[in-house]
Parts: sequence; C-alpha cells; structure tokens
Amino acid sequence: MSQHGLHPSKALGQHFVADPNTTERIARLARIGPGDHVLEIGAGLGSLTVALAATGAQLTALEVDKGIIPVLREMVEPLGVTVVEADAMSCDWADLLATAPRWVLVANLPYNVATPLVLDLLRDVPAIDRMLVMVQREAGERLVAAPGERGFGAVSVRVAYFAAAGLLGRVPPGVFLPRPSVESVLVELQRRPSPAVDPAEASYEEIDLLLRAGFGGRRKMLRRSLEGLVDEAVFAAAGIDGRCRAEELSIEKWGKLVACRRSIVFGRPPS
Repeated sequence: MSQHGLHPSKALGQHFVADPNTTERIARLARIGPGDHVLEIGAGLGSLTVALAATGAQLTALEVDKGIIPVLREMVEPLGVTVVEADAMSCDWADLLATAPRWVLVANLPYNVATPLVLDLLRDVPAIDRMLVMVQREAGERLVAAPGERGFGAVSVRVAYFAAAGLLGRVPPGVFLPRPSVESVLVELQRRPSPAVDPAEASYEEIDLLLRAGFGGRRKMLRRSLEGLVDEAVFAAAGIDGRCRAEELSIEKWGKLVACRRSIVFGRPPS
C-alpha cells in the first residue's frame, strides 16, 4: 500500500487481511481444490486471493475499487486468477458465473454490505452452492442463529430458508489493516438441495411478509405483531400459540403459519 500510495477506503469498509496464517486457514477451511470454481468478492490487494489460488481451484476475483485493481492484477493474474472489476451489489451474476454450473464463494466481506449481500446471493444466485465468508462477529451470529440463541432474528430465518449455516471460528482484529474495532467470524453456508419449506406451500416472499411484521414488533406477542395478517384461526390450524414471540419460531413454523394462512384466509389449500 505504501509503495503504490494506497489507503484503505472507509466508504467501502476496507479492512485488508495482513496475516498469511489467517489466509491459509481460510483457504483450508474452504475445502476447495482443482476442479472447483471459486468466486472471491472484495479481493482487495490479493492477500486472500493468493492463498485461494494456491489450492489449484479456478478463481475469479471481484473488486470494485478502481484504485487498487492494477495492483491486484499485478499480484494475482500471473497465478491464473481472473480479475473482474465489478460491484457485487449490482453485477450481472448470470453473465459472470456462466462458465460453470456450480461455484463456491470465499470472501472477506465489508461490514456494511455483508448481510444484504449474503441474502441476495442465497435468493437470486443458485449457482453459488456454498459460501465461506468472513464477517463482523455480530453479523455472523445473526446469520447462523437458531431459535432461542443469541442473535436470532429475521435474518436467521431468511438464511435458514435457503441454507444450513454454521460458525467455523473467530478472527481477531489484529490480522487486519487497518485494525477494526470488532472481532470477526468465519461463517459457512451450504445451500440446501431445496428450501427448508416447500415453496409450493409457503413462498419466500410470503414468509418474508410475516417476518417483517413479526420481528418489527419482536417484543410483542405474535397475535399483536401479526394483527391484520394472521388471525386466531390460522394460529390454531398451524398449532402455534399466538402468545409466543417471533424469535421463538423456526423456519418450519413460519412456513406452517404461511401455509395455514393461505388455506384459511385465501381459500388456497397447500399444493
């Protein structure tokens, strides 16, 4: 960075990994190798990219910062890495990933985009079969939490609809430049062969509608937070106590609530 007169961008949430032991650990936990197609988002100056390329996987590295792309290309293109200048929040995924049917995502995600990006990829980019992402600890706990656990919320339910998620370990602030004020974690997300709830019974959009209302008033009983959307007959048919709160329901129970709502409110029995 000093050699090229570069500085981390606060606007882009840049915290570069500056510890080779950490990058090698991530590459090992990614379980990738020759024959795998790997996408890295936010490659930065290439420290993680180099470790991923060493596995023999076919690697495509995305970077949005025009200022550091020449340095990134110089570092990793000789290793066979394809560098793409693109914004992960708005790029054409179908075009970018057209060269292979299945991909693994490995990324050190900026704190300000990590959660919405993961959710967008789960919902809209089925070609990404598995993810290993490094995110802020609080965000990571929300991604993997089960009902009753710390951090469980609407994000946890949305993730669970598409994937099985788990924490693989913590990453201390000292391995980053600049040093962040928070701890990071490694989260693995494995896409389910099919959603946790049959879309014919309860679509993602229908579940999301109830999640927004339910967790919008998460301190309230569901019969209050879902008032106008779900009545007592629906709760009874779903076998769910209307006095419980949003954070007590698993993805399967949210799906059941939607399916019974379909049947009772709209007269549409489950398929």
